[in-house]
Amino acid sequence: MSPTDPCLQSLNYGPTDGSADWCLVALHGWGANAADLVGLAPYLNLKNFSMIFPDAPWPHPQVPGGRMWYSFPAGYDFRRPHDFTVQADLQASQGQLKSWLMGVTKTTHIPLERTILAGFSQGGAMTLDVGPQLPLAGQIILSGYLHSEVQAPISPRPVMVVHGTVDPVVPIGLAHQAKDALAAQGQPVTWHEVAMGHEIPPQVMGLIAGFCEDLRQGRGNTPTNPLG
Repeated sequence: MSPTDPCLQSLNYGPTDGSADWCLVALHGWGANAADLVGLAPYLNLKNFSMIFPDAPWPHPQVPGGRMWYSFPAGYDFRRPHDFTVQADLQASQGQLKSWLMGVTKTTHIPLERTILAGFSQGGAMTLDVGPQLPLAGQIILSGYLHSEVQAPISPRPVMVVHGTVDPVVPIGLAHQAKDALAAQGQPVTWHEVAMGHEIPPQVMGLIAGFCEDLRQGRGNTPTNPLG
């Protein structure tokens, strides 16, 4: 597949009888793929959600079957600055993901206003980039980070940020930066520090499910653990 093709490959999970009235799109991290995340879907138990897990457009250079939204500099460890915005592969992925998300509504028949975008690690960074450009219902950032300054969203939506206190890959300080930047834009932020590393354990899946159900049932304007 060409990285400029707006049709990302994806895996779907959820009702096939048309009963789903909300959608959750989840973006995997660097070196993973859609199959890694779709295995978590049954444990979320989101009965009224169509769940979609796209593959990133670029093949990973070291992991067979792995995908990436963009490359990292050799030896990069998140503890030194890097201007991601100059990377052509990131720019291509941003445009492709936005176009693909706009097209998803044609197949799900669920509007973006009832769609939640989630992402883990590199997928979380992509969620922070592309999410504000679309009229989403909400965003979930798992073990993520910012590429650049947060954009003001085109429509109000709550954001949940979850990060491990002992994350050995993405330091929790980067999540604090994202949280503060979101709050400065006036976005309602639900913040969770969890005693974990760079992972999605059952506790976090419970947080995801609760956030999604709160939004679906109209409780999304009042985060359950708001930024103080």
